[in-house]
Amino acid sequence: MEDIRKLQLTTKIPVRWGDLDRYGHLNNTLYFRYFEQARIEWIEQKDFRVDPDEAEGAVIVHADCTFLIPVNYPATAIVKVFAGQPGRSSVMNWYELYVEGDERLFATGSAKIVWIDNRSGKSLSLPSKLREGL
Repeated sequence: MEDIRKLQLTTKIPVRWGDLDRYGHLNNTLYFRYFEQARIEWIEQKDFRVDPDEAEGAVIVHADCTFLIPVNYPATAIVKVFAGQPGRSSVMNWYELYVEGDERLFATGSAKIVWIDNRSGKSLSLPSKLREGL
């Protein structure tokens, strides 16, 4: 099956002083938070509320990150979200993290998103309005 990734969203996230580890680099856990923020913005851009009180929504079943270049303070992270071909109940997201004013790629990541019934926890078919544009 051909891997087709389509750019879905680009967002900017300011790096805060408190986001750094003792070496002055962006803490490894924050890369996942930045990817999460971009993913939430992408889902909301598709007109879905990210709220556990909603009947259905998205969860991730796998996430990863490859750290290529340390991000230092001060900086503004630029996160690009790409989506792949949708399955019945899931879709892959890929992330690229850059620093504003620098063309180098600082980190990459991915997450497998599954659409679920929030009450039962069971997977559901991806909504058609989420599939649009994938």
